[in-house]
Formats: sequence, structure tokens, C-alpha cells
Amino acid sequence: MERFDFVEVKVPAKAEYVGVVRLTMSGIANRMGFSYEDIEDLKVAVSEAITNAVNHAYHETEQGEITVGFGLYADRIEIMIADHGGSFNLIEVKNGIGPYKSNEPIETLREGGFGLFLIEALMDDVKINNSHGVIVLMTKYVSEKEVDVDDDQVSTTQ
Repeated sequence: MERFDFVEVKVPAKAEYVGVVRLTMSGIANRMGFSYEDIEDLKVAVSEAITNAVNHAYHETEQGEITVGFGLYADRIEIMIADHGGSFNLIEVKNGIGPYKSNEPIETLREGGFGLFLIEALMDDVKINNSHGVIVLMTKYVSEKEVDVDDDQVSTTQ
């Protein structure tokens, strides 16, 4: 089986904790060698998914939490964001999750809409399981090609 590290963060389902997870995401992605642009995309996608869970997962009287799991592989990061969930078993989650179908009405996932279109545009793969709360599994690959310093500079030699 492919080797990976796994980082899990649980935060209260409150808007003020979105930034905490964004900072964690940024730190992990930076350590993995993602480009600045990809890190920004990851932060936006994670923010969208967490904000959706904060806004829609729990009734105002409930004290809910959001669990975020980061699967760190050699070539990619897999991010799971779940409301109504305990700890993750990454393999179990991946086996029980299916692709999001863009022709499926958003309302079938959760009342009030979802930033899924934006998430899909920013990530390489998005899957959703909504059998117990909602689990979003997002994958982003580390780009092989980074722009060399010389590639976007004007040469002064003739």
C-alpha cells in the first residue's frame, strides 16, 4: 500500500475557525512543495467546504464540530471535510465515497446550496458522501513543473 502521513484537525462548527484550518492547510501544502497559486486554490476550496458545513450542518441550538483530515502522499494531498463525524479511517472513507455528479441538483446534497462548483474548479478531484452528514473528499496533485527562474525573465545576452 502507498505510504502517507495523516493529519486530523477538529474545530467547532463556527465561522471563526475557518481561518485556523486555512492556516493549517497552507502550512501543510507549503511543506509538500505546492506552488503559491495551488496553495491559494487549496485554501479557497477548504474555506468553501468548511463554511458550508458551518452554515448548514447544524441547527442553531446544536454544538457541532467539523473534522478535517489531510492525507499527505508523495504526489498529492487528499482533504476530507466532515460534519457529524468522529475520526477518519482514510481507507474506509475512500471506499465508501462516490464522485459528485455535476448534473445532480445541489439541493440533494444539502439545503441552501454548496460552493461545489468553485471547489470542483480548483481541485483535481472531488467526491462526496452524504449518507451521514456530508463528507467532501478533495484531491490536489503537486505540479511536476514549476516555472524556472530563467523562464520568465528577459535575456540580456544577444
